[in-house]
Amino acid sequence: MAKDSPWIFRTYAGHTSARASNELYRRNLAAGQTGLSIAFDLPTQCGYDADHPLARPEVGVVGVPIASLDDMHVLFDGIPIEQMNTSMTINGTAVWLLSLYIALARERGVPEAALRGTTQNDIVKEYLARGTYVFPPAPSFALIAETYEYCVARMPQWNPSNICSYHLQEAGATPVQELAFALADAIGVLDLVRARGRVGAEAFAQCVGRVSFFVNAGMRFVEEMCKMRAFVRLWDELCRERYGVEDAKLRQFRYGVQVNSLGLTEQQPENNAWRILIEALGVTLSRDARCRALQLPTWNEALSLPRPWDQQWSLRLQQILAYETDLLEYGDLFAGSPVVAAKVDELCDGARAELARIAEAGGIAAAIDSGYCKRELVRSMSERMGRIERGEQVVVGVNRWTDGLASPLLGGDDGGVFRATSSAAEAMAALEKTRATRDAARAAAALAQLEAAARAGEPIMEPSIACALARVTTGEWAGALRGVWGEYRATTGVAGARIGGAGDAWTRLRARVDALPRRPKLLVGKPGLDGHSNGAEVIAVAARDAGFEVVYAGIRLEPAALAETAVQEAVDIVGLSVLSGSHLTLVGAVLDELRARGASDIPVVVGGVVPAADQATLISLGVRRVFTPSDYKLADVVDALVDLVPPA
Repeated sequence: MAKDSPWIFRTYAGHTSARASNELYRRNLAAGQTGLSIAFDLPTQCGYDADHPLARPEVGVVGVPIASLDDMHVLFDGIPIEQMNTSMTINGTAVWLLSLYIALARERGVPEAALRGTTQNDIVKEYLARGTYVFPPAPSFALIAETYEYCVARMPQWNPSNICSYHLQEAGATPVQELAFALADAIGVLDLVRARGRVGAEAFAQCVGRVSFFVNAGMRFVEEMCKMRAFVRLWDELCRERYGVEDAKLRQFRYGVQVNSLGLTEQQPENNAWRILIEALGVTLSRDARCRALQLPTWNEALSLPRPWDQQWSLRLQQILAYETDLLEYGDLFAGSPVVAAKVDELCDGARAELARIAEAGGIAAAIDSGYCKRELVRSMSERMGRIERGEQVVVGVNRWTDGLASPLLGGDDGGVFRATSSAAEAMAALEKTRATRDAARAAAALAQLEAAARAGEPIMEPSIACALARVTTGEWAGALRGVWGEYRATTGVAGARIGGAGDAWTRLRARVDALPRRPKLLVGKPGLDGHSNGAEVIAVAARDAGFEVVYAGIRLEPAALAETAVQEAVDIVGLSVLSGSHLTLVGAVLDELRARGASDIPVVVGGVVPAADQATLISLGVRRVFTPSDYKLADVVDALVDLVPPA
């Protein structure tokens, strides 16, 4: 057989500013990267400009801030977009960022039909796992459907959305849940496209063929490889039986991968290099289910954002695998294996049963509204953490073989971690310049047309592109649509979940809580725009299992709201979770708000990816304890909380 071409090499990247990110992209492309994967910052993902109070602590921290078309010109300066395969990790505001990309092409004189790439554009996983949703489900699904309608008609090389099971596994999904929830998500989108009746039969078949997936690959190599083969089988089955697609090419399961970050450890982080390699093999060795694009995390992502050298190291892994080995020279290595066949059958049967439950519940949108999917993910994550705590699931360097030599990779002046310089001022200056130099009347008219189209239920892609060309900003675009559709708060999924903690440590812990004069009350919340709620949810469940009364305030909260809740609920402890890197600013703001309400005596604890130097700073600000991913024993974490409960 002819040797296969390599998959697309990507690195998920973006930080600080459009200028700094452009420099990073050009450096990565020069190093051999063959596609772009753009990380946008949380304000951009959630539809806020840099000067919004919720946005300021998060500007440029986990991605690049994009407020207007002016920023897009800077971001892609010197990069020929007509030659790029560009993936944009953007969801609630996906229509807007795609409109900006199209507007960039129009101003450069590049035909839309020449653009190649993908908008992630999956709102289901935002409601379930990642938290950067903006609008309620009905208009959010409609925006995704409209993206399909527009792209099939105008952009034949663009994937309108990426159904993302990656984030579901990061939130604790089992392989069966990852299969079923992702396929139910695709069904929800395609059923809506068909029901809207805005594309003919031939164009609808193209819509089916343009569905792409973004999946996860964890450490259980055989199971993960079989999961991908199950995805291929189930997707082909679904396309034929539900949608009547006869063209085999349009039934292909097309997917990109970011291998698992959930299993990367803060302890002995050098071990993560081997984990990343093993996970990459799970989606590349099987030719019949090989990924089309691959992006790898870096060895130190449990510590911080990666440095350029760290990203280069992960890129070199892909290049060695593709070009130095003979992997691409052979047919499928696992065809005919009875072990693989049996595992694929098992996964398919489990996924079909889960799909049937979701269908019986009314489909994926109804399963989200009822909280079913979120509850199942919280349950799975809680069970996973319980297994690790009990030692039933081995994590090398964490719950076994914990003694080791100091890692030389953590040496050097930077300690092996990346620190982004403050970018809020630069983003604010760019925002103010755009507002000052644009045609204000043109921007206002474009926003009015956008709002009118949304209220009338008409397509908003062209009005959004018109807004982009008029230098409307991200916050203005999202604000106009918030005014029409409102904003959404997803269910937390904490109710009913259990850790199932057993053993002497849990017995002693529950006895300590029972011996207190009254039942202690814990407030758990996430200030800022970070929507990654796994850790907060698991701690909420564990504390409740130990006997605490738990108030889980959810995600994306203003510091003032958290402080007010703490006072109104008369809580004994406030637990804050921040994983975006903005812990110093956000925690400081919550402490200030508590002081302003005369509640500075309430102990505050913090959990998240917090470098050692920042832990000391938080303690100096008044935080009583800081917990990081190395604190995996939930009984010990909750026991430490009991120490902080004020006397009656």
